[in-house]
Amino acid sequence: MRLDKFLADTTDLTRSLAKKALHREEVSVDGQVTKNPATQVDADSEVRWLGRRLALVGLRYVMLHKPAGVECSARRGLYPLVRELIELPNVERLQTVGRLDVDTTGLVLLSDDGQWSHLVTSPKRRCGKVYRVTLSDALEGEALAEAQRDFAEGIQLDGEEKLTRPAELAMRAPHEAELTLYEGKYHQVKRMFAAIGHHVEALHRESVGPLALGELAPGEWRELTAAEVAAF
Repeated sequence: MRLDKFLADTTDLTRSLAKKALHREEVSVDGQVTKNPATQVDADSEVRWLGRRLALVGLRYVMLHKPAGVECSARRGLYPLVRELIELPNVERLQTVGRLDVDTTGLVLLSDDGQWSHLVTSPKRRCGKVYRVTLSDALEGEALAEAQRDFAEGIQLDGEEKLTRPAELAMRAPHEAELTLYEGKYHQVKRMFAAIGHHVEALHRESVGPLALGELAPGEWRELTAAEVAAF
């Protein structure tokens, strides 16, 4: 691997900034200062930048219990970011695998493996996501039966040309629904219930595919096991 790419992969430097750091003689390879960005290095090379030894980080796969008031975006806005809750090297490289709204809680996946992220989020893979939905008004009786038929056939969302993909609706209590989706449109859960005349007061994602939150408390995270990664 070229030295400038190694620096970009192990620090927050871009390739351009890495070359400038090399020009300033801030980088050494196996004890020798080098300015050549094309220098070849591997996992056994001792690369240091400003005296700090650098090491390649492999692909990471993380699950997090997202609390309310935290954003899934890449750039800081009004709220803290989900990746700021995670203590890993080069955490800024982690991207959310499907987002949750700032006021929605529950399971969020993050990874720097783009191919794996696509497997999880592609509607063609039918990776079910289960949500617990708290409604302002009770949904029961014939209204529930009609909603279940509509959700199973697809809902026409405002501003959308195509119907939503078939979804599974069940009720845990008159005001608490369980909804399983196989896609991830913008504000989809809230828009689907709005389409049938119901307001969502609270929303919580319990699982994505075979992964469930388990005993993770709000704000806690852990890395996935190899078996969990392979399950997708």
